[in-house]
Amino acid sequence: MASNRGRATCTMPHQNIPMQDLPALHSRLEPSLSESIARVVASGKYIRGVEVKALESELARYVGTPYCHTCANGTEAIQIALMALGLKPGDEVITSPFSFIAAAEACKLLGLKAVFADIDPKTYNIAPRAIEALVTPRTRAVIPVHLFGRMAPMEPILDVARRHGLYVIEDAAQAFGAEQDVFGRRLKACSVGLIGCTSFFPTKNLGCMGDGGAIFTSSEELARRVAMVASHGAERKYHSTCVGLNSRLDEIQAAVLRVKLRHLDECISRRQAAALRYRAALAGCDFVSCPDMADGHTFNQFTLRVNYGCRDDMREFLALRGVDSMIYFPEPIHRQPVFAEGEDPATLASCPRADEAAASVLSLPMHSELSPEAVGAVASAVRDFNIGAVRRAKGAAS
Repeated sequence: MASNRGRATCTMPHQNIPMQDLPALHSRLEPSLSESIARVVASGKYIRGVEVKALESELARYVGTPYCHTCANGTEAIQIALMALGLKPGDEVITSPFSFIAAAEACKLLGLKAVFADIDPKTYNIAPRAIEALVTPRTRAVIPVHLFGRMAPMEPILDVARRHGLYVIEDAAQAFGAEQDVFGRRLKACSVGLIGCTSFFPTKNLGCMGDGGAIFTSSEELARRVAMVASHGAERKYHSTCVGLNSRLDEIQAAVLRVKLRHLDECISRRQAAALRYRAALAGCDFVSCPDMADGHTFNQFTLRVNYGCRDDMREFLALRGVDSMIYFPEPIHRQPVFAEGEDPATLASCPRADEAAASVLSLPMHSELSPEAVGAVASAVRDFNIGAVRRAKGAAS
């Protein structure tokens, strides 16, 4: 007979609570979504048409920047931003090691050196003091990644950038719609740095039904260069003046996003309400630390820190209860082979807080359609996890 030693056991029936429920959201937004798609199909114009132009105008107005240019995905948004700024091979860009690899990958593709600054253990966002300690004469830019729906602390980051003459490129893929007070002004993610980038991957706060991204700026010259880089380096057809990409959002995705953008603030409010319910239901659980209700947090994810080294045991237990969960991100970027190979051991050990987060975070189901009953069921499963039994079993086995 198989032993349960070292594991939390569960005989409860499956709850079947997924991380996301896009069909429920799309059903709620009907018939507008189907009508928007049908309108594009009937038009016969599927690339850079009226829907994309209208979406760019609406996105710029929502974010609060004069310019927005859509593109194929969030990773290419960052690459286009770096190219538009004219960064050269060997230039250094400081970014977070605890995020999706997109920002660091874009640097690598362009021959730039990604330099990783450790994070704040409470917010999981890049720490401004860690940024400043890494600035060298070759540093040209910093890419703060707004993680889990919460903006990085932009005031001190902008201070560091100003003192050292650095470009600030926001990666807001997980925090589109987030807000923060910056030097007395209420600003949205993507409007604070010189350039802001985001992703419209389906599970984002604002997601399409495929892939897409966007770049925002208040600089007319940068907007011109972004548009040129995203279109084969050409300001006019068949006349390229620099190396560029073929990176564009299609008309159907733009039409879908226009519908969803009208409901974005409501969807964010629903996420925030679900986060409040999670926090109330998990109050007093000393084996987990919940994210706080930071001003402007959009809760693209609701991410716990699981204490006492039992994160993987809890995830297994939740799965037995039919509750999906996700680990963002199980391996910090600076330790992944594409960046770690050949690095000095001291460099690999330079981001201990990112290492700790990767070993302990666990994200629970979170989306705009998450019902109070589903939140209660997930929280109940978390509370039922017998961390004491797991710790005793692990101690006995060691």
